[in-house]
Formats: sequence, structure tokens, C-alpha cells
Amino acid sequence: MRIAIVGGGIVGLAAAHKLLENGVGKVVLLEKEDQVGRHQSTHNSGVLHAGLYYKAGSAKARMAVSGIRQMVAFAREHEISHEICGKLVVATDPSEVERLRGLHGRGIENGLSGLRWINGRSEISTIEPNCGGIAALHVPEEGIIDYGAVCTALADGIRGRGGEVRTGWKVTSARRQGREWVLSNARAELSVDYLVNCGGLYSDRVALLAGEPAPVKIVPFRGEYFRLGARAEGLVRNLIYPVPDPTFPFLGVHFTRMIHGGVEAGPNAVLALSREGYQKTDVRPGDVFDALTYPGLWRFLARHRVMCWQEVRRSMSRARFAHSLQKLVPDIRESDLEAGGSGVRAQAMSPSGELVQDFSLIRGENALHVLNAPSPAATASLAIADEIVSMVAAR
Repeated sequence: MRIAIVGGGIVGLAAAHKLLENGVGKVVLLEKEDQVGRHQSTHNSGVLHAGLYYKAGSAKARMAVSGIRQMVAFAREHEISHEICGKLVVATDPSEVERLRGLHGRGIENGLSGLRWINGRSEISTIEPNCGGIAALHVPEEGIIDYGAVCTALADGIRGRGGEVRTGWKVTSARRQGREWVLSNARAELSVDYLVNCGGLYSDRVALLAGEPAPVKIVPFRGEYFRLGARAEGLVRNLIYPVPDPTFPFLGVHFTRMIHGGVEAGPNAVLALSREGYQKTDVRPGDVFDALTYPGLWRFLARHRVMCWQEVRRSMSRARFAHSLQKLVPDIRESDLEAGGSGVRAQAMSPSGELVQDFSLIRGENALHVLNAPSPAATASLAIADEIVSMVAAR
């Protein structure tokens, strides 16, 4: 069986790797950029997520727990920089303590090991001396990794098993011809038996090209980061996260020590005006039109109007960003924040304005569409690939 994977991010790469490893078929991976892993796969904080936050029994919970263990084993095998440094999730006021206890129970239910409840600032300080808070949960399995190196190793492994990785190959049409798929770009055509859509930021559009109108829309949200300057870098040892707010659809700003040095603070969450809009000035009229004509976005904005306005204000004010971070590390100053990177989340949204919370894989005719794979998809990519293998093999 000839299989084409559209999208050379970490999920597409992992899928190709696993399909070849399991002898399911001959695989060609098609990536529109000149390198693999150019977008979500490397525009992130590089965290290995252990599966703490996700609803028990969900695909995210199951695949994060399996995925982090597979990813660590892969990193060891390929000598990829990584570190299991642990994470603190910190309650900063009494209203958050009960929610933190709920996370503790969820983590146990999801199969995480070594979770430890921490009472009071003095005990918190034994792990993160400069962290505020009144209670915390220590998650020892979480860590940091170089996802760019993971993408490179996966691509090398695909080629080593006889698969193809074609960069600069943007799929512009996908049509059925008998029992085959015929994929085209500006210069060539390719015929295959099975199509796997791992298009990430463009997964809904790839599905539409293949005659499978997606039941959701990808709405891009930019996450902006600051780096801590030299004075403040030592205030954070590893990973410090807030307790998620159930009224806020994203996780909230946090601190991440990066695998190659330095500490990032962020991200926020603001609507991006381009699906690859890493800068505030990046605007693609087609992407803007696509988002603003989607009823789900207006319903989302109406439901979360206060949060959305607060995120925009924080995006425009370093002082507000610093104030948010001070809840976790009180000694942070506005002057400690230096310009950092950014990423764009490929977040699927329903017509009702709800963010799709779980991974979503939808079958088509001799096709499989990965329509929602936001965080923790990088960590879980090898486990997601196992799911893809089983679905393709059972076609």
C-alpha cells in the first residue's frame, strides 16, 4: 500500500516513522516548507507533558502518558538533548487549592507516577526557592527536550527505512481517481492508495481539498513569550505552572527552563491574523476573512469577551505580563523581560464556539484526517502515531 502523509510536523513525521516501522506500507511524506518541523513542532516551549491536565479516559490523557515515555526512550536512543527535571503546579490563593487537589486526583487516575502534594511556601521553596504560592503539586515525570532534534531524527529514520521525505511540496489538490488518491502541487502529481492528513495549522483546509469538509475550523491563536534576563534567570530552576482557571480556555502564563539554556515566560493567547502569524504585524487577508466569517469564533469571543480583552491588553503591555508572572515568582520585574519567541496554536473550534479539547482523528474514504492535535501533541506524537497505524492498518 502506498501512503502519503501531508504535513511534515512532528505528528506527521512520527506517523511515517511508525508506519514504516510496522511495515504497513510504502510511505511518502509531503511538507510545504523547505525543512520539516518548521511550525508548531518547534515554535513551542519544549516541554515534555506527562498527562496531568487531561480528562481521565480521553485520548489526550492516554496518549500523553504513553507518549512521554516513548519520547524519552526515543531521545535516549538517538542521543537527543532532554532532561526529566520535574514541574511545580502552584496555587497562589485559597480558591485554587481545591482545583489543585482535583488535578492531583486526575493525575493519579491517568497513571502518573510520583506525584507529591506540597503544603506552604517553605516546602515549595525546597524545590523552587523563589516561587510564591500557598500549595503546590510536584510532577516529577515532566521535563524538557529539543523537539527540533526529534524532528530531524524522525526524518532521518524515515529515509533510513526506505520512506521519502519531500520538502517544498505543497499539496494544492487532492482528488479521487478510481481507488487511488491523486495529489498535486504546482509542478507534479503523485498517486497513492491512502492519504493521512497531518496538516496541523492547515488540517481543516487539507481535509476540504480531499472532499472531507471538516466539522470544525482551525482558529489560530498566537502565544507570545519573553525570555528572562541575566538577573532573573536564576529565579527559576525548572518548570513553574499555574493552576488552570476553568473559565479560561488556555493554560495561562508560566515559566519554562529551556533545554539549551535560558528561561522562557509565557505564553499568552491572542487571535493571530495569519495561520503563521508569529509577529503582531503578520497579516494574511485570507486567514483573517476565514476566521472572522466563522460563526464559532464570534460565539467564542462573546463567551470569553473579558478574557479575550485581558489577553490583548497583556499582549500590548510588558508591565501587565510581568504582573501576571509575579503571582508565581514575586521577585520578577518588568525590566527582567526580554523579547522572546512566539508560536501559533492550531486550535480546532466547533461552530458553537467551543474549543475542541481532545485529539480528533476522523476517517474518510481511504483517508485519515488529524483535525485537532494541539499541546500535548509534540510529547504524545509517537503515541498518536500508534493510533494512526492501527486506523490505517484496519482500513
